[in-house]
Amino acid sequence: MFPKPKPLLVPNTYAYESEPMVKATGFREYDARWLFGKEINLMGIQALGMGLGALIAELGQKQEIVTGHDFRGYSASIKYALMTGLMAAGCKVHDIGLAVTPMAYFAQFDLDVPCVAMVTASHNDNGWTGVKMGASKPLTFGPDEMTRLKEIVLNAEFKNKAGGSYQFHENYPARYIADLTNRPKLKRKLKVVVACGNGTAGAFAPQVMEAIGCEVIPLDTELDHTFPKYNPNPEDMEMLHAIRDAVLEHKADVGLGFDGDGDRCGVVDNTGEEIFADKVGVMLARDMSAVHKDATFVVDVKSTGLFVTDPVLQKQNAKTTYWKTGHSYMKRRTNELKALAGFEKSGHFFFNAPVGRGYDDGLVSAIAICEMMDRAPGKTMADLKEALPKTWSSPTMSPHCADETKYGVVAAVVKHFEDAQKKGDKVAGQSIRDLVTVNGVRVTCEDGSWGLVRASSNKPELVVVVESPVSEARMHDMFEAMNVVLRTHPEVGAYNQTI
Repeated sequence: MFPKPKPLLVPNTYAYESEPMVKATGFREYDARWLFGKEINLMGIQALGMGLGALIAELGQKQEIVTGHDFRGYSASIKYALMTGLMAAGCKVHDIGLAVTPMAYFAQFDLDVPCVAMVTASHNDNGWTGVKMGASKPLTFGPDEMTRLKEIVLNAEFKNKAGGSYQFHENYPARYIADLTNRPKLKRKLKVVVACGNGTAGAFAPQVMEAIGCEVIPLDTELDHTFPKYNPNPEDMEMLHAIRDAVLEHKADVGLGFDGDGDRCGVVDNTGEEIFADKVGVMLARDMSAVHKDATFVVDVKSTGLFVTDPVLQKQNAKTTYWKTGHSYMKRRTNELKALAGFEKSGHFFFNAPVGRGYDDGLVSAIAICEMMDRAPGKTMADLKEALPKTWSSPTMSPHCADETKYGVVAAVVKHFEDAQKKGDKVAGQSIRDLVTVNGVRVTCEDGSWGLVRASSNKPELVVVVESPVSEARMHDMFEAMNVVLRTHPEVGAYNQTI
């Protein structure tokens, strides 16, 4: 028997070394993340492996799994603890060593292995660890699987048995890099800043971009798990400013920044300006729908309305569905609809055939961006961005709202706008053109201005985003319209930032 995990144990004690500790909050909607040492210990990770092995069997899947780990000082030890749990549950483990997350997804296809458990804390600060998991390629777990995994682990419902085994795949990155670079070289000579923030992608991204024909300016590509400059997250201004400075210094065509586990790619144009991921998605959708007729795209509800209103996409008969925010939700929906691609505002992009295999890979995104520029030889990245219709967009604004009450508040806000639409009430002075309620509520007015309210998946807060294709004033009108409704709920606190 293996002991039932405790929610809290004190380090440097007998109990900490002899019992599993697993804090329940580490099980998120679509992956798992803990502060290592404070919220989970190595025996707790072992329990997670046993629970995952039991869940794989419960799902009727073959107990065979790919594992890899990101570049942090403690990730290898966490992976080995996870593997002992998986093997105790009867799994055959395929270890690909140090890897970016998409390399583990690729290995599921390449090695014909159904399941994956990638040890990574993604772009979280040092101290965090986590596991991204799936049991049906190219998908990763959603809320149903994560809830059941939590039950199995916390209640020690393990089904351990003999038969587990281990195989290490030597020099595995070469297979991944060969797969990515098995394509015609770019005709256009592009000078590209490749920024990795000293994270895992630094071991692979520069040689991939060189192999497709780019002149690479490496920026913080040396592996260093202390992250001496900044956290590798292409949504953080520190990393974006470092990319901007390198682009301007070297007169580069584009700057590409990769997050800690390499499944996202941020973009800085040739003038040093950041291009938000949803706008990059519109640019890629324009490019791809010109090549692939009647293309379907999936985007998350936080993304720009240009996917529906852009005249180029309309002319090319591209169709777009808005869906729930979150890489697992988006991946699943892109797969279900057999869409050409899915674009999430956080920078997770999902390309189906012929571009990709349906999972999020920052390097596949980077290659798609370079190929888009290759197909527009007379235009700079800034030209492609400026060709989009102008919109006025807010950043993500997050008012505090306790985890216990946030979903109830959002349900009430959804009902408010559904009732308003039925009664013909105006929002920000206009009729409601469209309501999307797959993830909170996204209210679009007649002129295309829209506002979104949803619950954050991983923090005690709401998410509010507004945009207008008309004017900055209309963007402010939409914010006021959403905020007035939120202020009828005393549970909603102060914003982290507003426009």
